[in-house]
Formats: sequence, C-alpha cells, structure tokens
Amino acid sequence: MRRFSQVDVFTDELTLGNPVAVVHDADGLDDAQLAAFARWTNLSETTFLLPPTDPVADYRLRIFTTGRELPFAGHPTLGSARAWLAAGGVPHADLIVQECGAGLVHVRRDGERLAFAAPPLRRSGPVDDADLEPVLRGLRLDRRAVLDAAWADNGPGWLAVLLRDAEAVLAVEPDFGRLGTPDVGIVGRYAGSGPADVEVRAFADFGLEDPVTGSLNASIGQWLIGAGVLPERYVASQGTRLGRRGRVHVERIGGADGAGGAGGAGGQVWVGGDTVLGVSGTVAL
Repeated sequence: MRRFSQVDVFTDELTLGNPVAVVHDADGLDDAQLAAFARWTNLSETTFLLPPTDPVADYRLRIFTTGRELPFAGHPTLGSARAWLAAGGVPHADLIVQECGAGLVHVRRDGERLAFAAPPLRRSGPVDDADLEPVLRGLRLDRRAVLDAAWADNGPGWLAVLLRDAEAVLAVEPDFGRLGTPDVGIVGRYAGSGPADVEVRAFADFGLEDPVTGSLNASIGQWLIGAGVLPERYVASQGTRLGRRGRVHVERIGGADGAGGAGGAGGQVWVGGDTVLGVSGTVAL
C-alpha cells in the first residue's frame, strides 16, 4: 500500500478546479505500472513522487496523462507540491525544488497559495500558415478571428491562439476530430469588469477540453507579457464552459535585463493558484 492524494488545483473550492491524482513513495513501480494506473484514474494527469536524483531537489516527479508521459505540466506540479507538503514534506530551502523531465522547477509558497516558476519555452515564435490552418479548421474559426498565434511549448507542445476577446474564446465549439496535434490553447481579454483579466481554454491531444491548465497559462504569460499585450500581473479564468471556476494568477518578476530567470523579455514568469486536498488515503500499488 502506498499513500495516495487527490488535489483540486487552481481553485479554493473542491470540484471547481482541475484534479490531479498523486501517488506518494512511488519508487519500485515500473513504467508499465505507472502508465496503467494513470489510465485507470482517467484524470488529465496522474503523478508519482519519487526520491530525487539531483541533490538540489526535494523530490522527483513523473507526470502521466492517460496516453503518455509529460516532461512538465503545471497543475500537476502545484497539486503534487501540495500533496507532498501535506504528507510532511519539508523543503531544503525557502523554495520547493521539483525534479522532473523538464529539469528543476521551483515552487514558492505565497501563504496558502502555491506558484511555480515557468520553465523556458522549448519552442516559441510565429506559427506558419501550414500549421495554423488545421488548427483553425479544428476550432471552426476564420483566420480573421485571430489576432495572433505563436508556438508556446514548454513541454506538452502548446500552440496558442489570441482571439479578439473573452467572449470569442467562450463561443468556440471545437471539432476534436480535426484538431489533431499539437495541443491548442486559446486566450482572449475581458473588456471592463469581467471575472478575470483573460479567459483561457485548452484542447489537449486526448480529445477533451482541459479544465484548468498551468503549463498553457505559463507559456501564454511568457508570450503575451513579453509581447506587451498583457500586463506584468494578471488573473486568468479557465474552465468556465465546463462548469469550473479556475483562477490562475500570473506575474512576471524581473525586467528586460534578464533578472529573475527565464521568462518573457528576460523576467521570470510565475504561475500560481489555490489548491484543495480533496482525497487522502492509500492505494494498492
């Protein structure tokens, strides 16, 4: 028997965020067992806490969807950190250091809220028409509806599309059979007094809309803060069409001189949210 947690991420109320399943003390399980358990939970991600191989790290994390392993993902990072802390984990320093396929990821505690430092983009820059056209067909959008598009890949492989406003984002009815790959994120600003500054939606390669997505929000922040489209600090709403109330707090610390690490225009982008420990027990693995 191993300790098991399920954490709702990017919400302060259980059932309104994005859940992640966390298996503690997962050493001794092989890749087939990890993948099989992730398929069984049938959540967007399941994670496994392991002893670190890097002495700087507090723990090592492996992240699985129902179909593949990811080098990095945002809501599993925050949910796993919350589960690790709740199980008695004590970081070596002020920041929690997670080792994962993307390298070392730093997590800070802002009171009860956790935030991760966005890893550097693996791929960025404009999207050519050959790559954008099938995405637009899958989103059922005309090219004139798009203000901008960019590669925003920090591990999962995101292609991000900026629409004219939040209402346009909420109105999208995707054709998942035509979206294919890569994973696609869309974002639009709220005008005046909305529930947040922007609305975000994520359509992943497993053919579903993801409720609240840390990695996508991280890469959107790096892209649009760096481009001067969004302010240095803002709040994203996500999950609205799914009956969720995800809130993602994004900020860039450090300026164009490169202070603060990797991020848009030289600063470090941090992505934070509330977490709720919903399930705590053991699992027969």
